Amino acid sequence: MTTQREKAELLNTLHKPGDPLIVTNVWDAITAKIVSEAPGVRALASASHSVSFARGVVDNEGLTVNQAIEAARIIASAVDLPLSVDFEKGYAEDADGVGENVRRLIEESGAVGINIEDSLASATGPQRSIDDAVARVAAARAAGEATGIPLVINARVDTLAGGGSWDEAVTRANAYLDAGADVIFFLGLRDEDLVRRALDEVNGRISTIGGFGGIPLQRLAELGISRVSFGPQTLGLTLAALSRTAATLSALGDYPEDLSFKFDL
Repeated sequence: MTTQREKAELLNTLHKPGDPLIVTNVWDAITAKIVSEAPGVRALASASHSVSFARGVVDNEGLTVNQAIEAARIIASAVDLPLSVDFEKGYAEDADGVGENVRRLIEESGAVGINIEDSLASATGPQRSIDDAVARVAAARAAGEATGIPLVINARVDTLAGGGSWDEAVTRANAYLDAGADVIFFLGLRDEDLVRRALDEVNGRISTIGGFGGIPLQRLAELGISRVSFGPQTLGLTLAALSRTAATLSALGDYPEDLSFKFDL
């Protein structure tokens, strides 16, 4: 990788139906570096929940936009892989503000992709009007064009997570694609039938969440998903290992082999 534009172009091509981009979400410089060096890793993605909790604040834009951009800069500067940033709702009240913040994110952090959400608060709560959500996606696209970086926009559809209808979810997904999204982050695809329906009815590539008890990664690839991420679950995995180790050591137990894991910035 030599330029930010090349990283953006690569990130886009890595979203392939049948050969999905797997992003093991990170939240700081050292997690970015460790994940980037794992065999098979081709790009990175942050998770806002993890980034926020690591700084002692709540998710759902507990960070200021300046803090969010700085967190992205730290991650992007630690590695040479393309980085997609969970940019929550854009940290702005209106589409113009989203556009300005996305421009800053691109120029100040080196990120080449974003997630942007269409809910007003949590994924299970009310959503923005479709017109407002579309305008925000369009503003993010315009910001990418203004910077000369072909930003990869992973537009999140929270309709099913919030108890909404399938038809509305699909309508929103296609409207976001028309507004400039590259991929639809479709929450609520709980089983293979819903994945198939989404792939049939949405006019573009689809990303989804993977996790323990969910559809196996190999099957998601076979169905035609283009990207799988894990959100804050990778932070949970890390904290669970730390908690188990603390309990073992406090009980004068055996030293876990992972204590010898070597790492460096």
